[in-house]
Amino acid sequence: MDKPFSAASERNREPILSVLREQFAGVKSVLEIGSGTGQHAVHFAKAMPHLTWLCSDRAENLPGMHQWLAQAALPNAPAPIELDVNGAWPPLQFDAVFSANTLHIMGWGEVQRMFAMLPRVLNHDARLTLYGPFNRGGRFTSDSNASFDAELRRADPKRGIRDLEAVDKLAAQAGLMLQGDCAMPSNNACITWQRQSGF
Repeated sequence: MDKPFSAASERNREPILSVLREQFAGVKSVLEIGSGTGQHAVHFAKAMPHLTWLCSDRAENLPGMHQWLAQAALPNAPAPIELDVNGAWPPLQFDAVFSANTLHIMGWGEVQRMFAMLPRVLNHDARLTLYGPFNRGGRFTSDSNASFDAELRRADPKRGIRDLEAVDKLAAQAGLMLQGDCAMPSNNACITWQRQSGF
């Protein structure tokens, strides 16, 4: 099969990396949920050799991801694992979890499931960073995001841009406190939470 390619990953990788260099400075292990093609993993693992970046996604996306990782042959980017948020999660713990452009693809029930499972894979003081579009105060932040949301819902009514306040509530229920909210190009954001003691 031809190696998959995401133009969006190429466009947004440097702005995201600028956030991750700060947020993941003391991190040794990262689980990426919904790694897609694997382009982000290759770029971030190469730029941050101090950490191990483990990709995960649904089974149908793993072959293409294997191609990117095999070609890069980075010692800190091991073979990806299968992970469907509705299924079994790995019996592993990480210093951080990262996910890009996934919440609006998942149904809301899947988003809830993901946050409910995060405490099982997050070490003490671990970080969660999510990249993508978010509504704020129940409103779209741009006309382009409103159009994108309509496109998502036409493809699947369960999809849609999520309200940051609702996502932050799920994070709080999982013992995560908001740590960073960084505006990104094209009306996206990088949001970071940190696990609190006692959870």
